[in-house]
Amino acid sequence: MKTIALLLLFFTSLTAVSAQNHHSEGFYETSDHVKIKYKVSGKGEACIYVPGGPGQGYSSFELMGGNNLEKNMQMVYMDQRGSGESGTSENYHLDKMVQDIEELRQHLQLKKIFLLAHSFGGIIAVSYAKKYPQHTKGLILANVTLHFLNDESVKEQIEYGNSLLQTKTRAVPKDSLSSELSKISSALRKKRIGYKFLTEDIETIKESDKIDSLHPRIIDFGMAVISKPKDFPEYYADYAPVTKDIHVPVLIITGKKDKAVGTQHYKTFQFPNQKVVTIDGGHLLYYEKNKEFVNAVSNFVKATK
Repeated sequence: MKTIALLLLFFTSLTAVSAQNHHSEGFYETSDHVKIKYKVSGKGEACIYVPGGPGQGYSSFELMGGNNLEKNMQMVYMDQRGSGESGTSENYHLDKMVQDIEELRQHLQLKKIFLLAHSFGGIIAVSYAKKYPQHTKGLILANVTLHFLNDESVKEQIEYGNSLLQTKTRAVPKDSLSSELSKISSALRKKRIGYKFLTEDIETIKESDKIDSLHPRIIDFGMAVISKPKDFPEYYADYAPVTKDIHVPVLIITGKKDKAVGTQHYKTFQFPNQKVVTIDGGHLLYYEKNKEFVNAVSNFVKATK
């Protein structure tokens, strides 16, 4: 997954403000006293963005095309606890990340919301919709995984990595898939082509890194999940079976060349009310295929009553 850069942001106002304004930003304090950074911009249906990573901030999404959604939607961006400009915590478990979204909704006095999740953020967004269907108007799942580092996606990544290295793919035991992918990823980084899991265009990575480098940020949440998987088993569970019980409207946006979460993973989703839009691109469709991405989201939101 994408490396999380360190960030620093400066704000003119740290005061909590109502989402009724078309543009505002600040912090709110959670029930367990963690300060969460958020920004509201645009006009229309309220939509909270759930970053990927784990622990990636919202800046690169916002400034690489996500803000084009603001023409027809009220976008609410947030840095998750332990990420970006938000505060650290002793608790990074999934139920707490879900509760942070709910408390932000309450803080902004929003009755019902869309959730737009990217990549790893899909696990958090789906968990929110499962717990709070009465407050979820719809889910927009962009290049998401609902089973982080699942075997089928890892196998696809291994095969793709070997093709880039011009190495023949060999049979790998199930319990060795992770270590095999790690070795391949290391070899790809040495050749300076590790970015190809995300995109075929190095310029996309340069632009993302440029934005991230402007804003040093904390990465505690992402490091906790990645470095201590046994402490956070819920993030490695398979949430695809849960989708059959989530009845809100769902838009699934998938990339034909998305090797970061796998090109076939979305086919395991079983939402009763889902629409799939397939775009010819990689993991960062919101930037590289922005017009198609924005059109898909806007059409879905307009059609959701």
